[in-house]
Amino acid sequence: MKVIKSKSVVKPIVLLKLYKEGNTLLVIDNETTIRFFNNDSLSLMDGFKAGIEHKDYRTNVVDFSQDQYYLASLSADAKESRLYNAKTKKLVAKVDRHHGEASCVAIDPLNRFMLSGGDDGKIFAIDVKSGKLMFTLPSHIDTINDIAFSKNANWVATASYDRKISVYNLVTMTPKERLRAHAAPVMKVKFFNKNKLVSIDKDSKAIIWNIHTSKVITRLQGIHDDVREMVISDDERFLFLGTHLGYVLVYDLNTYEAISTRFIKMTSPITAMEFDGEKNELIIGTEDGFLIYYDIFEGLEQVKILLKNKQFEAIQEEIEKNPILRYTSIYELVSNLWEKTLEKAKIALENGDRSRAQLLLNQFKDIPSKNKIIQKLFLDYAQYPKFVDNARNNKLALAYSLANSFPVYKDTKIYRALETKWKTSFAKAQKMMLNPKTLQSAKDMLMPYRGISEKTKFIQELFTKSAIYLRFRESISKKDFKMAMQLIKQNPFLTELPEYTTLMSFSDNLYMKAHDALAQDDLHTAGKLLSVLKDFDDFKEESIEILKDIEVKQKFYLAIKSNNMAEAYDAMAQLEDIQETPEGKWLQDQWNEDVSIANTYAVTGDVIGVKKVLEKYLNINSKHMSLATIFSWCYISQLENSVNNRVVQSSIEKGVKNYLSLFGETDQINNFFETFKEYYPETKLNLELLPKGSQSRWRPSMIMRSILE
Repeated sequence: MKVIKSKSVVKPIVLLKLYKEGNTLLVIDNETTIRFFNNDSLSLMDGFKAGIEHKDYRTNVVDFSQDQYYLASLSADAKESRLYNAKTKKLVAKVDRHHGEASCVAIDPLNRFMLSGGDDGKIFAIDVKSGKLMFTLPSHIDTINDIAFSKNANWVATASYDRKISVYNLVTMTPKERLRAHAAPVMKVKFFNKNKLVSIDKDSKAIIWNIHTSKVITRLQGIHDDVREMVISDDERFLFLGTHLGYVLVYDLNTYEAISTRFIKMTSPITAMEFDGEKNELIIGTEDGFLIYYDIFEGLEQVKILLKNKQFEAIQEEIEKNPILRYTSIYELVSNLWEKTLEKAKIALENGDRSRAQLLLNQFKDIPSKNKIIQKLFLDYAQYPKFVDNARNNKLALAYSLANSFPVYKDTKIYRALETKWKTSFAKAQKMMLNPKTLQSAKDMLMPYRGISEKTKFIQELFTKSAIYLRFRESISKKDFKMAMQLIKQNPFLTELPEYTTLMSFSDNLYMKAHDALAQDDLHTAGKLLSVLKDFDDFKEESIEILKDIEVKQKFYLAIKSNNMAEAYDAMAQLEDIQETPEGKWLQDQWNEDVSIANTYAVTGDVIGVKKVLEKYLNINSKHMSLATIFSWCYISQLENSVNNRVVQSSIEKGVKNYLSLFGETDQINNFFETFKEYYPETKLNLELLPKGSQSRWRPSMIMRSILE
């Protein structure tokens, strides 16, 4: 692959982030020098030096907010993580609560909070505006190696040395089941395609997950090097992995197959990656300080010229240089041309016109992979006249034997005619064998097929299971498709009947109509079709899952229509896809705006202000955990204020007891209690001995004006 453009920043690059508004590329090196480059010219537009040197940058030691207002970074000694206002260059907050070193940081896409992970397995969430601790995520038992957010910021995933991945819903403030399948520490995680996650461990094993079911979809093959970075193309077709040895690997995110395990080779370890979807450019940052751009569709223009001149061998050479070209529309034209030419050649060989077939295929013969197919085709068709002769002379056993030896014959008119004759004979025989007077005629009709193993088993079953055939026909006529599918499973001979073919066509048609209805958001029609389709084994599991989703969506739309916001939000919590609807986006935006306002009150300990802003959510079950998080933060602010104002010791102790009874023992109260003991060393309070509630059991009825009361 050729370099489009490059630039040296001398020091190892630890973060790349493309801001499409302003066409700006952010580059941060290991000394936390922040540079903003014009993404086209790579001219320096702005920047500053934070002067924090990171000796170890295997994890995300820095991050920059989407609004470009905040910088998160580990300290040089990694004893704490810090949040800076990038405009004023002032420190907003620091997290020094980790037992051991801080290991990674991340700022969520909505610029709400900074997450700090540490060697102690804890993850603290800091409000970016106030710099105060908002909440903590469920802890791991070992070092946090990576923190990743979904595109819509509804989910966060944390990867740990304990070989597990935690997935947390930031809308409902509830955890999903932990993902356990790695045999080594999990080093990197990344969301894609709404409900999927890719994770990579220390042994270079990669797993694709469904986060909704918490199940493994597949494991990626072909990774033999330490993966340092990964990025996904904007259209989510390609996954790019950057390794310690400087290789870039590419995977197809539809099939999960490796496209290339040596797509690019750098001379230095890859330490940062970004993707420009508008230009289809892969941007790489290296340990030796180089910023390098590559066109992932390099060679496309050349392929267009070669196709115009029908230089197929040269096209193949370009494809071998850049296998991603197989995913372009121009390559699809080449593939279609080859398939059509091959089909024409087969027809010519069927007609005995070998010279025409040779002439048609000559344009592809210099391509090794195609030449092998061409040579095999001519070898296979050497026996074709014998196959035709056997078929025409009703030597069916010999004809079918040759077709099994040379499968290409099964695409010919002669073979299709044989199969049509077989199905017609079989269908006639099945009706005749129900009448004792025509039973022998049925046997005689099928006699020519007795020597053909794949037909004999169906013939034997037909004559021994006539009652089953009648039940099969009856189940179809009564539209008892569940019974029909059960009979087919137990009696394979039924698949040879025309009724089976009709039944399968019917189910395929139902499936297409159901998905057309879903695409048009016609849930009523889709539901009716899927209720029938769930009786067909091939569609059962998918139909049941979609029907569940439809039921939730219908509840959501009914709730919107009746202005029942509680049920609407609860439906959104059950099915994330609803958040992609216009109504769902509006509701979620409204919630995010209200939470942002409520947080400004929570940071000062103003419970009345918080309650007033969030009043309309208090009766929504799915919001209780989120509300508990906000109110608990508000009460912690009250406790902190009480210490700062030197409130009497007994009142603060009462506040601590109240907090524990409402929310249980949290990192926030533990951190506050350490501060409290510094100012009130004579306290006899022991958190371990106090009764405790929990955030999961908190309800709005427990709201009190002051935690000290």
